[in-house]
Amino acid sequence: MSRYFLAVDLGATSGRTILGTIDAGGKLTTEEINRFKYKMMPIDGHLYWNIYYIFEQIKEGMAIVGRKGIVPASIGVDTWGVDYACIAEDGSLVGLPHAYRDPQLNGAKDRFFEKVMSASQLYRRTGIQHLEFNTVFQLNEYKDTFAVKAASKLAFIPDAISYLLTGNLVTEYTIASTGAILNPETRSLDTELLETIGIPAEKFGKMAEPGTVIGTLKPSIAAETGLPEVPVVAVAGHDTASAVAAVPAEDANFAYLSSGTWSLMGIESPCPVINDLTEEYNITNEGGIESTVRVLKNITGMWIVEQCLACWKKEGHDYSYPEMVALAEAAPEFLAFIDPDDAAFVCPDNMPQAIERYCKATGQKVPQTHGEFIRVIFESLALKYRWILDVFRKLASSPVKRLHVIGGGSRNRFLNQLTADAIGMEVVAGPAEGTAIGNIMLQAKADGLVNSLTEMRQIIARSIEIERFQPRDKEKWEKAFADYKSTMKL
Repeated sequence: MSRYFLAVDLGATSGRTILGTIDAGGKLTTEEINRFKYKMMPIDGHLYWNIYYIFEQIKEGMAIVGRKGIVPASIGVDTWGVDYACIAEDGSLVGLPHAYRDPQLNGAKDRFFEKVMSASQLYRRTGIQHLEFNTVFQLNEYKDTFAVKAASKLAFIPDAISYLLTGNLVTEYTIASTGAILNPETRSLDTELLETIGIPAEKFGKMAEPGTVIGTLKPSIAAETGLPEVPVVAVAGHDTASAVAAVPAEDANFAYLSSGTWSLMGIESPCPVINDLTEEYNITNEGGIESTVRVLKNITGMWIVEQCLACWKKEGHDYSYPEMVALAEAAPEFLAFIDPDDAAFVCPDNMPQAIERYCKATGQKVPQTHGEFIRVIFESLALKYRWILDVFRKLASSPVKRLHVIGGGSRNRFLNQLTADAIGMEVVAGPAEGTAIGNIMLQAKADGLVNSLTEMRQIIARSIEIERFQPRDKEKWEKAFADYKSTMKL
């Protein structure tokens, strides 16, 4: 008899509910129930998430499942990292959660390092890469706001959604690990660090490992959606943690790239890796499942392309995905390079103009056509992946023989081929819905249907189609990589 699991998967620009079915033969199939877009809301110079709109869309997905007459064994929620909601003493939400691209966070880490503790001290105690929007920096910036002061509890976004569904609050380990507020050895909140910035650790819910049942749907939610009071599971609440759980790896000799608005590249490790090299390269140690650690690097991904496309759409050029790729393929190669993680590309008013300014400032040719812009971005991403992967090759406990690309970016065959060319290594692409699949499989593990991460990956490998890309033109790409490093002054 088939078992159903409902995954709520919220990304940085859109969300979806996906129904996963595991049949008696152990094969997984998925069906998208609903998909919805949202964006950060600008209000009085700040950026917020409209968590109420997102929650309404989630309930609509649940109601569609209910109208189908399907009863899922459980529901699980994963989201982007670092952001949090404030919950008042009476259980209501206080305002809207700040979004990680809020302008107030510009310079937040430098202010923290100047007044609270040094960058090296923070890294050595948390193992988390320094990004302006890390939770620790957000809390330091917003601690005197009405919302934080009025909050009885603080909940990371997936925990907040699960709280709205069940009335029970937990702090799921993988999502908490994104914020630079955990001790990576003890896997618990760094109470002393939080107290240093004036936030009592008691404001967070009890720590929960991935696969913990949080509770069941509140009667009111069940009645509204037409579902019974089914369990809600704390899956790997950080979307990347769920995605990495879905890597269809056949052995340990791999690195992964979760490719979407953000690109997250890394390796799995049995323990945190915190040393001079990881500190130098600002490499993070985030929680995985079954006591693994995701040693990884955040890289700005398709965000830059998405913002270019949004600008061109306003000008009357609305490209489909195949049209965008065709434009890039037809453009000349290696026209210019950008560093995707340069501050100029964080949140500019006009992304193409930001690229133009960057190329001029670095003494390079400026892209002229839309195809040239897109190709510059794709080639720069591929070469940035090469630079970061070379670091992970030094950190890995076993040889890295292939790169698994998961997430929406795994559908970009052109970028996958450029990546294989740049890194000189096989690229294995798929699954595209890796985050939702990992979410579903962790629910199945909580349900007792599977017993281990290895078994999860075996089911995924035989249930999905993957595509392999082999490297080409080694000498040409080695020269391009040397030029890239020279331009970026790496």
